Amino acid sequence: MRAVQVSKPGSPLELVERPLPEPGPGKVRVKVEACGICHSDVFTVEGQIPGISYPRVPGHEIAGRVDALGPGVTGCRVGQRVGVGWHGGHCGVCAHCRRGDFVLCVVGQIPGISYDGGYADYMIAPQEALAAIPDQLAAVDAAPLLCAGITTYNALRNSGARAGDLVAILGIGGLGHLGLQYAVKMGFKTAAIARGSDKKKLALELGAHRYIDSKAEDATKVLTELGGAKVILATVTNAKAMSALIDGLGVDGKLLVAGASTEPIEVTPLQLIGRRRSVAGWPSGRSADSEDTMRFSVLEQIKPMIETFPLTEATKGYQRMMSGDARFRVVLVP
Repeated sequence: MRAVQVSKPGSPLELVERPLPEPGPGKVRVKVEACGICHSDVFTVEGQIPGISYPRVPGHEIAGRVDALGPGVTGCRVGQRVGVGWHGGHCGVCAHCRRGDFVLCVVGQIPGISYDGGYADYMIAPQEALAAIPDQLAAVDAAPLLCAGITTYNALRNSGARAGDLVAILGIGGLGHLGLQYAVKMGFKTAAIARGSDKKKLALELGAHRYIDSKAEDATKVLTELGGAKVILATVTNAKAMSALIDGLGVDGKLLVAGASTEPIEVTPLQLIGRRRSVAGWPSGRSADSEDTMRFSVLEQIKPMIETFPLTEATKGYQRMMSGDARFRVVLVP
């Protein structure tokens, strides 16, 4: 089979031929039909997470079909449409797993990091990582929902906001354009916040009730005039932009962080105490959450905006994603 691997941290993506892998106990072989290129793939490409074994095949937004079953696998069949996302397996014995918090498992597995991912014709995945893909959803549309989709959908539905509450989406990009659609379809009064006016038309077309150009307007002031946000879902990776919006939160408002950054978020105790505000983070979710995300997306006709590249042009697709020029998710199609 063909695979695109990183031979060592910082080295270029390279297309290679590998033997077809065989699934071990409790695992399945997935024939990849589409694999999203996520910004988190930089962890593997640049070696930003300790302990990654190289060479490694990146990719954790995988949509395909079960191609072979390992010993002991039950509940799925060859030919079944499945997805594998950021949560790619768990130990089943740690305290988090015993409580059902599989996404927090201390030895949780991530495709493309813990084991070879979806930049390939085939990949091996643990049975518990599989999420059933609805028939109505094309593979190229399903793939980005297994990370970007589940992250924003799961964050919003667990945010505490109720229909009619003001929810702001900070950043209208790979995560944000999905978060915006989910927020609208969940019944929130939705504000889209981005720098500049170039995304205004798209944001309004996706259902935003108010577009805030943070370059031309004081976003905090606008949110305050609208009554204060119950939730601000931060999908950007700019911690300063997040910090600047704390005062736009209403009473019991929450800054919900989904955009990964190593920069500190700056907030004073007084900003939090006076209106009982909070700052929280949200990871993705487990395979059952991926299934919920995809079913809701089909129900409400929510789709990611994608650009596709063949596996042979993985480097070009990766560079397109890293440049920020992609609108908005890049998907490899073997």
